[in-house]
Amino acid sequence: MRAAGDTDGALPLSEHVVLHLRHGGEAPAVHLLALDPVSRQIIGYAHVDTTDAVEGASAELVVHPLHRRRGLGRALVTAAMAVADERADGRLRLWAHGDHPSASALAIRLGFDRARVLLQLRRSLFAPLDEVALPDGVRLRAFRPGEDDDAWLAVNSAAFADHPEQGKWTLEDLRARLREPWFEAAGFLLAEDEDGRLLGFHWTKVHGEEHTHPHGGEEPHAHEPIGEVYVLGVDPQAQARRLGRALTLAGLWHLRNRGLAQVMLYVDESNTRAVALYQRLGFVRWSNDVSFQRTL
Repeated sequence: MRAAGDTDGALPLSEHVVLHLRHGGEAPAVHLLALDPVSRQIIGYAHVDTTDAVEGASAELVVHPLHRRRGLGRALVTAAMAVADERADGRLRLWAHGDHPSASALAIRLGFDRARVLLQLRRSLFAPLDEVALPDGVRLRAFRPGEDDDAWLAVNSAAFADHPEQGKWTLEDLRARLREPWFEAAGFLLAEDEDGRLLGFHWTKVHGEEHTHPHGGEEPHAHEPIGEVYVLGVDPQAQARRLGRALTLAGLWHLRNRGLAQVMLYVDESNTRAVALYQRLGFVRWSNDVSFQRTL
């Protein structure tokens, strides 16, 4: 995966899939492997999740850069389609991280349609930042693991009720991330009212710092650290307080004060309201992740 990410400029598998590979998932996934016929080393991999009865099965795959243009990508997608036919209703979503032309061409040749675009936006943290102006009666504090879990999950589910992935997070999904070496409570900002009711949050993340992973096997990152607007949400019942901008700025100030030069985020292209907010705050488009849909 690291070789493909270095070559393509985008990691081939989502964080959700990587976490399931590290820690195991709540439901079994299908793991498809392509092996070198001589060395027997893994040169291609596909992860197929058939558990979503609403959206349909989904797949992500990677082929080692030195073994491309040999039909391995097509073979892995074809095998994933067979899994969807056998274990689900035949529908399949196929993610192409980085929106590379070869991935798009393969998906279209195999009967997939372009269905969803996830934008990666970036901005410099050296550029001017407005001050944080919280509404009256709202205060910020850091997340407290073990104490705020349930309240956060409730607000996250409400804020992302229509989101195909984020709104479905479980307690184990949350705790898997709290166990990751990049997690720091100080960068997980909660907005609450005077009665302590959670109104919204901005969870930041830092990529590229050198950590020792609790499970071992991690190599130091070779690129400069970059911050991320990891998850930002507001309880729909608190939308009138206009917390989105203030929470975004609070997280950006936290990342700037950590000494970081850049910040990134992911947002659905169809979420025009959020895209407009981020663009007003100086974010610009960097790259795209695309989901292709196979329908029957």
